[in-house]
Amino acid sequence: MKEEVYKMKRLFAALLALTLLVCAVPAMAEEAAPATPKYVFMFIGDGMGNPQVTATQYYLGALENPDSELPVPAALSFTGFENVGLMTTYDASSFCPDSASTATSMASGEKTLSGVINYNIDLTEPFKLITEYAKEAGKKVGVISSVSLDHATPAAYYAKSESRNEYYDIALQGVTGATLDFLGGGSFLQPDGEDGAQDNLLTLAEENGFTIVNTAEDIAALNSESGRTLAITPDIADSSSMMYEIDRVRLAGEGQESISLADMVQAGINVLDNDEEGFFLMTEGGKIDWSCHANDAKTSIMDTIALSDAVQVAIDFAAEHPDETLIIVTADHETGGMTIGFATTAYDTHFDYLANQTISFTQFDEVITRMRDNGATFEEALAEIETYYGLTTEEGQDLSLTQAELESLQAAYELSMLPAEERVLGDEEALLYGGYEPLSMAVCHIINNKAGLSFTSYAHTGLQIPVYATGVGAENFAGLYDNTDIFTKTMTAMGLQADA
Repeated sequence: MKEEVYKMKRLFAALLALTLLVCAVPAMAEEAAPATPKYVFMFIGDGMGNPQVTATQYYLGALENPDSELPVPAALSFTGFENVGLMTTYDASSFCPDSASTATSMASGEKTLSGVINYNIDLTEPFKLITEYAKEAGKKVGVISSVSLDHATPAAYYAKSESRNEYYDIALQGVTGATLDFLGGGSFLQPDGEDGAQDNLLTLAEENGFTIVNTAEDIAALNSESGRTLAITPDIADSSSMMYEIDRVRLAGEGQESISLADMVQAGINVLDNDEEGFFLMTEGGKIDWSCHANDAKTSIMDTIALSDAVQVAIDFAAEHPDETLIIVTADHETGGMTIGFATTAYDTHFDYLANQTISFTQFDEVITRMRDNGATFEEALAEIETYYGLTTEEGQDLSLTQAELESLQAAYELSMLPAEERVLGDEEALLYGGYEPLSMAVCHIINNKAGLSFTSYAHTGLQIPVYATGVGAENFAGLYDNTDIFTKTMTAMGLQADA
């Protein structure tokens, strides 16, 4: 009897062990399989190098801590991400690349020439894009940009072109192709082709199944039942773009309808969200680059804040999908050679001075045009400068103009009051104004320098660029690597294999 009981116990123990083993097999397999993100957010601050991020942190920190005895930088939505890397940006042409080639590197994992989008150096073979791989994997795909939707960076995520200037052909690939489920931000530079005789892009988009929305109300109402969507901001600004954030904030305060980059990202999520394979969404803050080309520090800071706010929308989404989301934030290159520190401010900075600027250089150009048309005097010009920048002729103020600064403004004013075709510009003027409106540039340089900022260029630079990542697979993005590795690392995180 005892022997039978003993046998029964042994049999029971064996059955229990076998049961536990069978139950553990799926769990072990699941543990062994690497996790991949269902939702992937790629944010590109065009021209947003480390100086732009740092200046924005210092500006916000100065405003938020006016009484602090010590400098206190503020955090942006992405600067606390647990994985930070650094990448090179050079292309096959130069250490100082352009947006077409650098976006190509991130979108396809390949180097090419400046000005080329997703073609090899010989212009004989196109590259396959990460968005195409994502689409093949069943994900929905979206592209958002604060500049025109046919510009180099957004184009690199849906088009292939031997020249970034083939705006109509680039946009045509987007609205007639099968890759995009959501396209949003600005509009198109050549909606009817370069000669105005081509089929209208909006009409073609509708024929290809896109629903077109261009009011704040309709954009906010988008959802997962909206289908393929082309969302165009209602407040189109210069070069078919969204407004500079500095102008949008001012005009929104006056009651003008507006859409922020964060609003557009939320709209993209609303359209793309699904319970199947998820989505891949690339968002570009393109006007950071444009403002740094023009050496307009405050405007670049505001557009960096706009990008940070857009990233926060993705962070909020990830909080609802904590084990399914990857967020990457980086740039294509740095623009302008922004530096923190200037000769006349030595070891001091005064970022709070920038709070006095409430207008972008492009909208101040419009103020200058009105002054030119009305024959404004220099004194009237100075009054406008004080209104929008806080620079004053009153003595003893933080932003009091020195005699040298007044002389530089006078020289720029005299040029700006002439029609463009009548201006005589030599090498000195080229360095001073970079081809932009002279008075706008003179004012920007003065307030930048008083704050303790400066620029070395009106073009791109070769600085290495920070990469911030959080979520599933974010650990792949730590370290120092080439920009082509953004493609490779994102593909690896998504569990996708590039074609041989």
